[in-house]
Amino acid sequence: MRRTKVAQIYKKTGNLRAVQLLLGHTKMDSTVRYLGVDLEDALSISESVEI
Repeated sequence: MRRTKVAQIYKKTGNLRAVQLLLGHTKMDSTVRYLGVDLEDALSISESVEI
């Protein structure tokens, strides 16, 4: 259930930092591996965010 909940949060928000905090991971790469985020996912999220 833990992985499912944070995966849903990530899919809805695209906020890896929030998921990292919720999981208590100290390294972002641990969170990325845990969720199974691939480069294409990360790039599409990055492209959708405007600054």
